[in-house]
Amino acid sequence: MTIRMGTNPIAWSNDDMRELGADISLDTCLAQARSAGFQGMELGHKFPRTSAELRPVMEQHHIDLIGGWYSTGLLSRSAAEEWDAAGDHIRLLKDMGCEVFIMAETSGAVHGLRGSALSKRPILEMADWDGFTTRMAEFSSRLRDQGFLPAYHHHMGTVVETSREIDRYMDGVGDAAGLLLDTGHATFAGVDPYELARTYGARITHVHCKDIRLAVSVKAAQSDASFLDAVVDGVFTVPGDGDVNFAKVLAEMKKHDYDGWLVVEAEQDPAVADPEYYANLGFANLRSLAVEAGLL
Repeated sequence: MTIRMGTNPIAWSNDDMRELGADISLDTCLAQARSAGFQGMELGHKFPRTSAELRPVMEQHHIDLIGGWYSTGLLSRSAAEEWDAAGDHIRLLKDMGCEVFIMAETSGAVHGLRGSALSKRPILEMADWDGFTTRMAEFSSRLRDQGFLPAYHHHMGTVVETSREIDRYMDGVGDAAGLLLDTGHATFAGVDPYELARTYGARITHVHCKDIRLAVSVKAAQSDASFLDAVVDGVFTVPGDGDVNFAKVLAEMKKHDYDGWLVVEAEQDPAVADPEYYANLGFANLRSLAVEAGLL
């Protein structure tokens, strides 16, 4: 078993609300992440998008590229059309030696719209699920043929958010597609991340270790806030600083012989939550939890 610990630049510079961390350079992000102990980093909007430009940046900081979010549009596109649309992203990941392909269906999604309440997210009609999951399965099979591990990201504000929607997705795609377990998004949506690990552990190809402040998520639900309002209010934090039972989740992943990345991904306002402090806290806490679970 090879477990590696990584992080995401969203703690330094937010992709959906780019004014958060706009003043923080990519070099600062990578240097602080490596100093904290992280071995890898996911993509963010400040990263060069060709391997010729990106490789020397990553090598300078002695940190590997894990992969990066890709927004699918398979509610309206065929798998072949999606493959063409994803071409540049696929080439970058292949050139950089990445194994994980992170994706989420974002047709009509509201997670990036601060003025749009989470209740306004798109919800698929029953008749639309078969076509969507069939196309996603085909797209995922193509990714596997290219050596990638597809990792579908259930996410607040999208068509795959709740427990029932995750189940429908996983049932529909079959073994072609893997699941990205995001502990924070699961908890925010009222889904027990331990139950996801127990049910889908053998099919989980990537893990985002995001903690949550339940009091903030309850407030966001009661006021029907937007996702980004909840982020700015501090709904997420690093492992061990919130209410997720990581010991239980990671112990379950150990039972399923999880072999992959554990990624600290906890978007906060860097003007309020110092990224360097939380990078060090997140690494130390997650490493301790992973050792306790027998993953490290």
